[in-house]
Amino acid sequence: MKLTWKGAVVVAAVAGLLTGCSNPGAPAESTGEVTWPAQSTKLDGTTLTVWAAASSTKTADSVIAGFEKATGAKVNVVTIPDPYEQGVQTKVATGDKPDLAFWQPTSSQLTALNAAQNLQPLTNAPWLSNYKDNLADITGQVNGTRYAALFSAPAVQGVYYNKDVFAKAGITKTPKNWEEFIAAARQIKDKGTTPFFDFAGGGSSWATQWWVQVQLADAAKAGLWDRVNTGKEKFTDSTIQTAVNNYNNLIKDGLFNSNIKTATFEDQGKALLAGDAAMVVQINGFAEQLQQRADTATLNKKIGFFPISPTGNVATVIPDQGNALVAFKTGDSNREAAARQFLAYWLGDGYSGFVKAQGAVSIEKGVDTPSSVPDALTAAVAAVPTAVGSMQASAIANPDLYINLGDMIQGTKTPQQVTEATQQQFAGLAKAQGAAGF
Repeated sequence: MKLTWKGAVVVAAVAGLLTGCSNPGAPAESTGEVTWPAQSTKLDGTTLTVWAAASSTKTADSVIAGFEKATGAKVNVVTIPDPYEQGVQTKVATGDKPDLAFWQPTSSQLTALNAAQNLQPLTNAPWLSNYKDNLADITGQVNGTRYAALFSAPAVQGVYYNKDVFAKAGITKTPKNWEEFIAAARQIKDKGTTPFFDFAGGGSSWATQWWVQVQLADAAKAGLWDRVNTGKEKFTDSTIQTAVNNYNNLIKDGLFNSNIKTATFEDQGKALLAGDAAMVVQINGFAEQLQQRADTATLNKKIGFFPISPTGNVATVIPDQGNALVAFKTGDSNREAAARQFLAYWLGDGYSGFVKAQGAVSIEKGVDTPSSVPDALTAAVAAVPTAVGSMQASAIANPDLYINLGDMIQGTKTPQQVTEATQQQFAGLAKAQGAAGF
């Protein structure tokens, strides 16, 4: 499941990476023409190293097998222990680089790797015209230069719900805005079922932040993150603070599972599928957990999806490390070209086989989505073209909002302390980048 990113970047690692920006000996960013070898160019004797998170170690298996057969190259996948993003940043800051790596294709996370210095630009990539909708523009770039190859749909934050529980409560239509969403929850509670399920147990609370971020969709569309990025608005100001307060109040009102302090991600999937809870706010990786618990026919019968925002059904997009690859500047021009060739193969001749092997929604024209993909996941992906950016997608740095919200659930932070801690960390990360306003 593509859930290893946790949103934060390590201040020390980022500072080290960004310091490299001022190195007069650092290679200049190349934004001109990039050559793309033919997908089947022979590469006998060439070995490529790919860094992957534990959850992504097997993702490229079908692609690697086909690429090795077509080219004679060898591709080794090396698993970087969780927390993946922090481990990669620390290694890169010390000069340790792979040829390719799974990476969150957001501007903030590409900046965290100092893309201009460390990553190959993927200018004029041959697969870009094959993307559906606006996926070529939605993510993967910094300052107009592409550095990430998107191979699966970016995740979106939205609501997975149990159709049987809705029917039992007499709810025949999915909510069309936040007010209807909460009204449906209270109606479900009155019928004796837990409306919402979330978790802050097992030392993990990463999903808590989705509850805040979906409430910020309208504000994000109106430029919230641009204001936060320039110091004109803070996490402690009313927009984000109100979203945190609302989440806390819903928990206090008893609309969540009573074991929220100890529950885990696995518990969440079990509860929704069993009808012990009606709804969860989650991302695409949650559908993948459900796929491990039930067949497609069962999921289509029981589980649905709808995006939610304060005034409508706008999804919040959050690309993660399981969506894209980056290619590093290693100083070996032959391996760098081979890395680009691997990307071209994955998004070219190898893409149809990849989609089938992974049971993924296709993001390319002319490549069909397998029938094994559940309707809920297809609906989530369909929400991407009109989605707004999440904190991870649109902020220049990603503080540990989820950890602070987990502390709030455990009773060790107030809602005000959540935003204060988050703002303090964000400001430090922004200052390390040299961002104006900090």
